[in-house]
Formats: sequence, structure tokens, C-alpha cells
Amino acid sequence: MSLNNTPDPNETAIFGALDTPSEPTEPFTRRPLSAADQAAVDALPYGSALLIVQRGPNSGARFLLDKEVTTAGRSPKADIFLDDVTVSRRHCEFRAVDGGFVVRDSGSLNGTYVNRERTESAELHTGDEVQVGKYRLT
Repeated sequence: MSLNNTPDPNETAIFGALDTPSEPTEPFTRRPLSAADQAAVDALPYGSALLIVQRGPNSGARFLLDKEVTTAGRSPKADIFLDDVTVSRRHCEFRAVDGGFVVRDSGSLNGTYVNRERTESAELHTGDEVQVGKYRLT
């Protein structure tokens, strides 16, 4: 998770697709950003974050977290539309809190994971990994 209020160039939020919808089994490793993604992160307004699709459908797509609440799910009405059966219609939401973000599961079937542990709600920190169905973000 990269917030504009911290100058660390290694921070960002990244979506990437997994091969299976099951619970995560391999250990989390941080991925370096491309020069273009790093430039986008550096240009973020204060209190915002960027989600970048790394692999799978819509690879390279970017989602800006700049609202009080940003929803993610399979519903076309979601702010972040993830069209995959492993994602619930209303899967989770990202809430802006004190210059950072909290992810909150919205009663999804497959759950929301932070750093490979299922959670109902978690404060996000730089480098945390969030899994939404097949998709991962850090």
C-alpha cells in the first residue's frame, strides 16, 4: 500500500491474479515496481493509494483509492470491478482512515486475506498483501 504521505519509493498497492481461488499457500514476497508504476505512485495526491493489476485479466490496469470508501467486487456497480467467480459481488471495501487505509470484508464467500491470513478487517501498512478471490494487491 503506498500513500502519498510517505516518500518510500518501494510502496504501492498492486493487484495480480493467482492461478487458484483457494486459500494462499506460498509465502508472500514483495515485488519491485516498474519505472512507470513508480512514477505513478510518486505522483499520487496526499492520502491516496494506487492498485495495479500485475497478472491475469486487465493486467496493467490501475485503480486509484482516493475516496472515503472504495468498493471491490464482481458487481458492475463496484468501484473496482473484478469479473471472476472467486470474487463475491460485494467482496470488500477500502476505507480511508487517518491518512491510511483499512480493508474490510463485506461477507464474501472466499474471504479477504491480509498477509495470507483471513480477516474481517485490517489496517493496511506499506507492503501488506491483500487477496480478493484470485486477485492479490500489495
